[in-house]
Amino acid sequence: KVFRKRFGKCAVLFNLKGVRIFNMPVRLRLTRKGAKKRPFYRIVAANSEAPRDGRFLEVLGYYDPLKDPAQVQMDEDKVRKWIQRGAKVSDTVGSLLRKKGVPTVPSQTG
Repeated sequence: KVFRKRFGKCAVLFNLKGVRIFNMPVRLRLTRKGAKKRPFYRIVAANSEAPRDGRFLEVLGYYDPLKDPAQVQMDEDKVRKWIQRGAKVSDTVGSLLRKKGVPTVPSQTG
């Protein structure tokens, strides 16, 4: 059994003996892919201290701004799961989520 406590921007998980097992300052943000002048972005869950195009925890979808209209594809269940776990959302990803109708703050129920 594991339970969570929040400390500022971090969600810390503890086991039954009160030992910290996971420290998670996670952000949902974009990572750039594609060629020069042809950007393509992945929506990822990444450690907030990791570089923009560096290591990430999970790919949640993609965003292609060059299509008309811009194409956004994401796994909404995975996004909700990360938000419920306490992940923060970047401004750009937040606007993409609002356009898709996905809440950017965790629900208070359950």
